[in-house]
Amino acid sequence: MKVLKFGGTSVANAENISKVIKILENESKKHNIAVVVSALGGTTDLLIEAGNLATNKDEKYIDVFQQIANRHILAVEELIKDSKKQSVLKQVNAQLEELKQILQGLYLINEFSNKTVDKIVSFGELLSSYIISEALQQTLKSATLKDSRELIITDSTFTNAVVKTKETSANISTFFNNNKDKVVVLPGFVSRNKNNDTTTLGRGGSDYTAALIASATKAEVLEIWTDVSGMYTANPKLVKQASPIREISYEEAMELSHFGAKVLYPPTVQPALQKNIPILIKNTFAPAEDGTLITKKNKNKSQPVKGISHIENIALLTLEGNGMVGIPGFSKRLFSALSTNHINVVLITQASSEHSICVGIYSADAKKAKHVVDEEFVYEISKKKIKPLMVEESLAIVAVVGDNMKSHQGISGRMFRALGKNNVNVRAIAQGASERNISAVISNKDIKKALTALHNRFFEKQVKILNLFIVGVGNVGAILLDQIKKQQDHLSTNLLLNIRVVGISNSKKMIFDEEGIDLNSWQAQLQKGKKRTHQSFFNTVKKFNLSNSIFLDVTANEDIANTYKDYLKESISVIACNKIACSSKYSDYQKLKDLSRRYNASFLFETNVGAGLPIINTLNNLINSGDRITSIQAVLSGSLNFIFNNFNDEHSFHDIVKQAQEEGYTEPDPRIDLSGIDVARKILILAREAGYKLDLKDIKNKTFLPKASLKAKTVDDFYNTLKTEALHFSELYKSAKTNNCQLKYVAEFNNGKASVRLKEIDKEHPFYNLEGKDNIVLFFTERYTEQPLIIKGAGAGAEVTASGLFGDIITLGRN
Repeated sequence: MKVLKFGGTSVANAENISKVIKILENESKKHNIAVVVSALGGTTDLLIEAGNLATNKDEKYIDVFQQIANRHILAVEELIKDSKKQSVLKQVNAQLEELKQILQGLYLINEFSNKTVDKIVSFGELLSSYIISEALQQTLKSATLKDSRELIITDSTFTNAVVKTKETSANISTFFNNNKDKVVVLPGFVSRNKNNDTTTLGRGGSDYTAALIASATKAEVLEIWTDVSGMYTANPKLVKQASPIREISYEEAMELSHFGAKVLYPPTVQPALQKNIPILIKNTFAPAEDGTLITKKNKNKSQPVKGISHIENIALLTLEGNGMVGIPGFSKRLFSALSTNHINVVLITQASSEHSICVGIYSADAKKAKHVVDEEFVYEISKKKIKPLMVEESLAIVAVVGDNMKSHQGISGRMFRALGKNNVNVRAIAQGASERNISAVISNKDIKKALTALHNRFFEKQVKILNLFIVGVGNVGAILLDQIKKQQDHLSTNLLLNIRVVGISNSKKMIFDEEGIDLNSWQAQLQKGKKRTHQSFFNTVKKFNLSNSIFLDVTANEDIANTYKDYLKESISVIACNKIACSSKYSDYQKLKDLSRRYNASFLFETNVGAGLPIINTLNNLINSGDRITSIQAVLSGSLNFIFNNFNDEHSFHDIVKQAQEEGYTEPDPRIDLSGIDVARKILILAREAGYKLDLKDIKNKTFLPKASLKAKTVDDFYNTLKTEALHFSELYKSAKTNNCQLKYVAEFNNGKASVRLKEIDKEHPFYNLEGKDNIVLFFTERYTEQPLIIKGAGAGAEVTASGLFGDIITLGRN
């Protein structure tokens, strides 16, 4: 025989009940079945609400009663065929009338005792079981209804009655031994005492009913049908990658249920566990799915961790003081004080020094716990032997569960490494000697991040999810998004990286999608986005609190650069195309570096120098491997190299600068490029990365622009000076040509000093044949003394700059 229990969501309405009936029809072809049903979903709460309203002389109880009545009458109307409908409605209305009279009595006497509570809430299961049995009998003649109150005998502890196991087991055995029907429908939750008063079995009462029947009949399996396909590796509402667990041991199921897995309430299924009856969790709405089979022993030895669960809204109590060391009895008094006041302890940890004891309780009990514990230890506190009880709230417990963890080394190391890498601070740790459960207390705000990180570590192919928040989607930013879109499959297959663009912003609007913005339509979405400010964008990123979050700045905005510190303090990595932060005051630059290390958040800015060229990365590798930079020579402006490579006798300097601007090699204001300030920033960044403390004012900038150009107030005025000062520029070219040289704008760093200037480069120098918009860097080091390490390639352009940013993203993802 099988015992099947259907919960409130499974029988919430006629549509769901029809699914249940179909399941029962199929199962009855192969097995005799006992079917335990809960009340229609939400009915128990409505019954209690009606009782409370009536007791408080609030006539709204009539409205709630009518809501209950309407739901059950509608179920009959939709489930029962015309030939039986009137007789079923008559019986349902009779039960509803009895309920109404009890409520009217409460309204008059204003007393809602536990005994009356049980009487009222029993109507939920009694009504649902009757309606379901009548609907089932229309297609399955060998089906009957049995009132569980005739089988399950309890004491008189109303609302949470204690079952008289021996008598109950005998009643159930006798009934089913004599039963001839294929299917017996029974109301869950309800029972009676010796005086024939209705009692109820408390939380999880319908599961308890089913377990008692399974135990007494020695059923081959107890099936609990609900609205999920079993117990999951993590809460699927928080971890999208969570999957059902095919098979799990009783102990593992109990641990997961204790720590928040709502499918099972451990105390209620004890009768089945004691008889080693397998429990199968199934989904009413997806009956073909396997579900989770709970058995005595875990047959799968290869998977050490079976699930990750959590409890929210935990308070951590810490009792500490030197007066506790070596003195017996403190723990007993602490737990006695909590127990006496009905405060449940969910986690315990104590340091071996005996200096402190930590316990986790539910936050709702925190205030009471503080009062009773301080009262218990008032003498020791007054003598300063111990401190008043410390209470930390807004916490949660995450637990990694598995029978086989004890036979696998390094589980706890992997757990805490995953939390640490995602900047989840652990406040307390607990692990039993069985090693079936490792628990950690963390902040409530980190629950989703912690569960995702742990699930990724223990259950998924090690694909790392990177969550990108991009500011600046002009030319470079748009190309970067296109590159990411095209490379998704390659990154997932070859690098095990999943890059999700979660936030996008331009100067006016911003959009977010925690599951990843569709990169096929981001432009259209952004047009409809919310109004953006630096603070609102940051606040949203912070609120999401996603693991592996990356803020990517593809602007030249100083205000945005000033926000980097805020992101790093929240353990959000920063990738910057923007040079302002790294070329600002040395103290500010160093602070960002320090914050990056302190909060375990990367700060990458490869594209600050040389666009997509691996200049900064190469420099860092030299330094980190023990080399020392002695000199740097470089052409670092693709725009200036383009200008001086194309400037000749046939083309005026004005025309070449205009062409460079039109082709996107210069800023909209070319003075930024031609002034040399951009190159000065780049050599400053390289010098700093080489370990030298320099500021922008320390960079000697010898300009090649005439005074008139430097004084120009507008871009148009500046272009006019390029015409009026054409002779000045021609002389620069003629001098270089006469000396068989090329004009190059060169950045140099020697012996702690840096400069930028226009130089005539002879044919023997590596810079001479530098073409187009290319950059070149020569690193002279203690290892590269005579022949420098040379990096050369395209140093400007949206495609290569975007690829440089993409490279930083991948670098961060692989760390």
